[in-house]
Amino acid sequence: MPDKQFRSTTGKNFRLAAQEPPPFSVLNPQSTKPLILVCDHASRKIPACLGDMGLDPLTRRCHLAWDIGAGNLTRELAARLGATAVLGGYSRLVLDCNRELTDPSAFLEFGDGVAIPGNVGISDAEKAARAQALFWPYHHAIESEVRRLAATGKKPLMLAIHSFTPVLDGVSRRWQIGVLWDVDSRVSSMLLSRLRQAGYEVGDNQPYSGRAPQDFTIDHHAEGGGLPHAGLEIRQDQILQASGVRKVADVLAPVITEVMDAVIAPGRRIPA
Repeated sequence: MPDKQFRSTTGKNFRLAAQEPPPFSVLNPQSTKPLILVCDHASRKIPACLGDMGLDPLTRRCHLAWDIGAGNLTRELAARLGATAVLGGYSRLVLDCNRELTDPSAFLEFGDGVAIPGNVGISDAEKAARAQALFWPYHHAIESEVRRLAATGKKPLMLAIHSFTPVLDGVSRRWQIGVLWDVDSRVSSMLLSRLRQAGYEVGDNQPYSGRAPQDFTIDHHAEGGGLPHAGLEIRQDQILQASGVRKVADVLAPVITEVMDAVIAPGRRIPA
């Protein structure tokens, strides 16, 4: 049973145990393909020091804890494309790596009708400790891979892979895939066109908007670094099973290749 009287740790006590997974994983770290996939919410893992965060097992497995299927899709695409990918290693219930640390939703206290006891009233010291253990290592890993790929002479295309629940707050979402964008209309327009041609109902900045401030990873690494980019949101019922992941990857892999080839011209060098 979840601990309904949960009391969060202090910043001094928050730490990852030696046997726990690292805060991120990197796939194909030797690839020179000018493409980087990122998946902020690939895991539902909660550090042992936080116990169950006062949550029942169902909540710890639901869409509040992670982007269901997004990690598996990212791994499948990275394997098919031979592309570098960086995946977050812990649940967004602990700390959402796609939020500014000053955003209240970075340490979510309530979402989709569910209270998160493990995030209520936590101290600034604990927030800083979680960021030091999880947030910064993940984002430093992305920065490192972007620098490595850029050193080959071409700024990589960055795609952020997410998934969304078919129903949120009692409202059904009809889109099967969403393309999120703000300043990079060339990448988004190609993705929208090709995915619609493939028969998907595709949302243009739906069910979320790339113009919203809650989009730290793309804003910080791609927009801030001048990379071609977009966010992809896949409805979770499309990628719940391995067969669904493969089916979506069958469509996405060639589309991503086409977009990459179009926006990163052969021989185009990074200006000095």
